[in-house]
Amino acid sequence: MKRRKFITQSLLGSGAILLATKQARALASPAAEAGSPLVISTWAPNVKANAKAWEVLSTGGRALDAVERGVMVPEADPEDTSVGYGGLPDRDGRVTLDSCIMDEAGNIGSVMCLEHIMHPIRVARMVMEKTPHVILVGEGALQFALANGFQKQDLLTENSRRIWKQWLQESKYDPMDTLKHMKEYKAPGGKENHDTIGMLALDRNGNISGACTTSGMAFKMHGRVGDSPVIGAGLYVDNAVGAATATGVGEEVIRICGSHTVVEAMRYGKTPREACKIAVERMLSLRRGKIEGKQIGFIAINKKGEVGAFALQSGFTYALRTAVGKDIVMESEFLI
Repeated sequence: MKRRKFITQSLLGSGAILLATKQARALASPAAEAGSPLVISTWAPNVKANAKAWEVLSTGGRALDAVERGVMVPEADPEDTSVGYGGLPDRDGRVTLDSCIMDEAGNIGSVMCLEHIMHPIRVARMVMEKTPHVILVGEGALQFALANGFQKQDLLTENSRRIWKQWLQESKYDPMDTLKHMKEYKAPGGKENHDTIGMLALDRNGNISGACTTSGMAFKMHGRVGDSPVIGAGLYVDNAVGAATATGVGEEVIRICGSHTVVEAMRYGKTPREACKIAVERMLSLRRGKIEGKQIGFIAINKKGEVGAFALQSGFTYALRTAVGKDIVMESEFLI
């Protein structure tokens, strides 16, 4: 879960800015100028996803379109073993994807355990806009996608297949151990991967939307679903208050309805950073003795354009893009 080496070697070379925590907090806390858009996403490598979202926001586009376009970048990246095409499979060798989206009006869509479709976020949006439901799962989600023009694809890349076969030598089903060793599972060229991407955007009209998408925990039991596609856990938006999204061990985020908890704390006057910290503290209080060694991180924005983040452990990074026009990468504060 630690990304310092990756950030230093990769992002500084591409022109992104890595700021110390205090500097980042000072920059990120002030409210954005009126009518000024912004986009924030979990994990440093997602500066490229922010750039795609910014193409929408900078031309006056809707936050909903921005987050959809943004998260499609890692979904289509074969070198990304955490999201979409190239994602590490479950213990049966099947790549199953989870995704959700939420707009400024409280409209939501989600797909869970979806196979063979590269862009689950697009399917989640179709669930939101074309059906009376909010969640489709498994075979039903696939049938819906195919009926709406999507094409089946093999999402298991050779790199992910190699990693899975390596894991099969011991077949040790320990999701937490898998997370601790994720840094060993690198894409070609030694590129280290991030975890779930959660993205939040504020557009020129002052509207907020969010998206969250993942291939889930590597080598999970078939059918396992984490927090990412669960509205209120992995993602929550209240346009009158703000929005939050989560990353890390989904089972723990679900226990406290993590993203909803963050938004509710902001409703009662907490800053995004303070609200994220409250959620992490609540999680630790509930699960003390069982959660240490795991990683969970939250990012949040409020209606003023303030942003913040907090994590259980060190190593959680996030990426921000504002009207200043530069990619800003920050490492969040942490609790233990």
